[in-house]
Amino acid sequence: MNKQTGQFNMKLILSIVAVLLVIMGAVWVLQGLSLIGGSFMVGQTQWIAIGMLTMAVGAALLYYARKQRRS
Repeated sequence: MNKQTGQFNMKLILSIVAVLLVIMGAVWVLQGLSLIGGSFMVGQTQWIAIGMLTMAVGAALLYYARKQRRS
């Protein structure tokens, strides 16, 4: 595996993890707001904050992955 392939693989993995974090955070926010049911998180306001924090971490990770230099 050359350096470019390894760097591409890392960017892809980071991007996938970041998108999953954003989606997971959005679901938690919606459950905290009682817009999605079926969980113990429904109507629990702390899940709004946890979801927003998770979305922020995912967005930051996605930004970091997209800004990685190409060699």
